Amino acid sequence: MEIFAALSTVLTDPILLGWVFLAAIVGMVVGAIPGLTASAAIAMLLPLTFYMEPLPALAFLYVIGKSGRYGGSIAAILFNTPGTAASAATQIDGYPLARRGMASKAMKVATVSSVIGDFIGEILLIVGVAWIASIALRLGPPELFAVYFAAFVVIGSVIGKSITRGLASAALGVLVNMIGLDPISSTERFTFGSFDLSNGISLVPLMIGVFVLGEVFAQIEERGKPSEMMETDVSDVGRNRLTWAEYRPCMPHVIRSSFIGAFIGMLPGLGSAIAAFVAYGEGKRRAQNPEAWGKGALEGIAAPEAANNAVSGPSMAPLLTLGIPGSTIGAILIGVFLIHGIQIGPTLFLTNGELVYALFACGLIGIVMYGIIGFYGAAFVGRFITRIPTQVLYPVIFLTAFVAAYTSRGNLFDIYIMIAAGFLGWGMRKLEFNPAAFVISFVLAGGAEETFRQSLLLSDNGIAIFVTRPVALLFLLLGLAALFVRARSLNRQARAAALQEA
Repeated sequence: MEIFAALSTVLTDPILLGWVFLAAIVGMVVGAIPGLTASAAIAMLLPLTFYMEPLPALAFLYVIGKSGRYGGSIAAILFNTPGTAASAATQIDGYPLARRGMASKAMKVATVSSVIGDFIGEILLIVGVAWIASIALRLGPPELFAVYFAAFVVIGSVIGKSITRGLASAALGVLVNMIGLDPISSTERFTFGSFDLSNGISLVPLMIGVFVLGEVFAQIEERGKPSEMMETDVSDVGRNRLTWAEYRPCMPHVIRSSFIGAFIGMLPGLGSAIAAFVAYGEGKRRAQNPEAWGKGALEGIAAPEAANNAVSGPSMAPLLTLGIPGSTIGAILIGVFLIHGIQIGPTLFLTNGELVYALFACGLIGIVMYGIIGFYGAAFVGRFITRIPTQVLYPVIFLTAFVAAYTSRGNLFDIYIMIAAGFLGWGMRKLEFNPAAFVISFVLAGGAEETFRQSLLLSDNGIAIFVTRPVALLFLLLGLAALFVRARSLNRQARAAALQEA
């Protein structure tokens, strides 16, 4: 099989292994810093990959995404402050254990569960992605546009607390993507007479602004408020030793949650936070002692962590087969593929199959690396985080963002784009719009416009082509069904909240 050949190739390349090892450490540390996500770190480090070979560049950022998802559990357990949104579910049972002096045991459960979930997700990706790509090769422009449409609707309606704000965020991403020259007629769109805007908005400064500067501005706003971070005791070796007898009851939850996370990961826009909370809720429902959940149950850590990390591999499936990112990390990886001249989509496995399977092999090795480092060193990483003053950390991040935005194209105008995107990202957070939906839609908009125009050129009946072709109609209906289900869910939640208040 291709994956075994790829593993042997990667294991004999010390430089590539070095990048994977560095990524495992960087992702874990970044994920453990409250407020700084793996997406922000990848956006900042993206310009570094311009000077690397394609495989090391992709592997470096891919593994950062994996270990960053796991790293969020460190802050959640130690400081009661989730390093990532998905780690909020881990925090529910992790922090009570830390308060009882069993922080290391909680982190070991999180590490083992994350590794198992990530492995299951990665194996499912390796086994199924080529089959998905073979089906995608049979889709024409109308079907592909219908897939894009469904992705827009799902991403806009599911991410965040409000359907209206989510769809508005997605629509804004489409509008910003349209800035520049029309790809067919070359007429200017939304440039307002600016020559710099005629080249369009570059992905790198936009992402750095939204994810990095937006977060820095938010942290500046929060600087006067008291911090909840407090170091807990991890020195009691006896109480923090994890035995098989203790972990064995977690295994059914880990296996079930891994498949929940893998399924959710394949759906564009849902992400690891939803997977973690769905797995936590399902685990508590099936638990033999549900009353212990929320008070320091090891199973309450294992279930969300397995689901959270199982998202990582399957979220790459829509990206590699259709060019549709399933997450913000996937949207950033699109930039790496394009920078190195690699066209993503169903033909990727025909033109660069060896590269794809080598990337999967790097992912498997990265899981092992962050698992070993986390099992024995998560407590050290937590103590390291507490010793970094925020008044030093965020200015360094701020300056790094400026350097990264400028070096992407050597264009001063990109700095202005980054600053504007930073204020936009900060404003979207404050108004509860969704930066992730905005960026993913920005990435998708180009492909959606291309397939829409190609469909109209093929059609004798205008937009009716999308309802006369069964597969296209199916995807359109799936998108609308997702919108309807989400609306009903929010409506039920609003009614339940009203009844509680009454």
